Amino acid sequence: MTKRAARRFACRVALLLLAAWPLARAQDDGASAPARLDRGRFTFLYFPGDGLLARTLSERAVANDSFPWLPRPAQRVVIAIAPDRRRFREWVGPSAPEWGAAIAFPQSRRIVMQGQHAGGDAGDPVDVLRHELAHLALHERLGDLPPRWFDEGYASVAAREWSRDDFLATNLALAFRGMPSLDELDARFQQGSSTAQGAYALSYRAVSDLAALDEKRGLTLFFDYWLQSKSMERALRSAFGVTEGEFEGQWQSRTRRRYGALALAGDLTVVGLVFTLLLLPLWVMRRRRDRARMSAMQAADAAAERADRESMLAELLRESNPPPTPPPES
Repeated sequence: MTKRAARRFACRVALLLLAAWPLARAQDDGASAPARLDRGRFTFLYFPGDGLLARTLSERAVANDSFPWLPRPAQRVVIAIAPDRRRFREWVGPSAPEWGAAIAFPQSRRIVMQGQHAGGDAGDPVDVLRHELAHLALHERLGDLPPRWFDEGYASVAAREWSRDDFLATNLALAFRGMPSLDELDARFQQGSSTAQGAYALSYRAVSDLAALDEKRGLTLFFDYWLQSKSMERALRSAFGVTEGEFEGQWQSRTRRRYGALALAGDLTVVGLVFTLLLLPLWVMRRRRDRARMSAMQAADAAAERADRESMLAELLRESNPPPTPPPES
């Protein structure tokens, strides 16, 4: 056996072991035996209750197995559907974010995703799987060259996650805090759900803007140059005639101009509501105080009027009944 053949054999064994690991853990936990479904280049591993989901996902994955600006993927992929949240957390490991609905492992060509017990915030499982498959397709073409922001942005574009723009349009922080750099986006994916969602949306916008630089070919030439040169900077210059710094500035300016005002306008109603809730008690207190003052003033005026009337009446009585004139002294 040649060294190359030995390496291929070792990789296949490692892949099989990684694919079988979740199932072994589930069997150790006393769970029922998993089922297997092979469709095209995909192998789905699932437990009772997720059979319909596995069949639906397999049909959609086979029917839509191409990704923008990339050759059709050829690598086999194992998709393990976790029967519950506990095993999903065990299978993806402690480094995965708590809010994740699915995780792709490009090195082992494996995807772990939540099944029927996924929460309402997990999203459409068809779109979730498409997003993770896009990660694997990009890795098959470019390996570890793409930074995190590009990897996530491309997967969002490939999965047609247009709702990312809605997040930007209602993001008040974008209007006040300003735009991050592309490098800063990578750190934001690990800073909690809300911050991460903003990073996903901005990454989606960045990849969309980059593809729009070549209306006919999108990112096709860019990917070719990137693979050849192993440098994003060189690929940007060759494909689009811009430097990374120039593109970053254009992306920041365009996104700030397009969504910053929308974020501010979209949240004015929220700001108004907050101010109303804060100022309403003060307004009510002032109204009560003003009413009390008005009542006191009206009472004082009424008392003054009564005093005036009584004074006038006394004067009239004195005029109508003058005191008797004393008799003259003799």
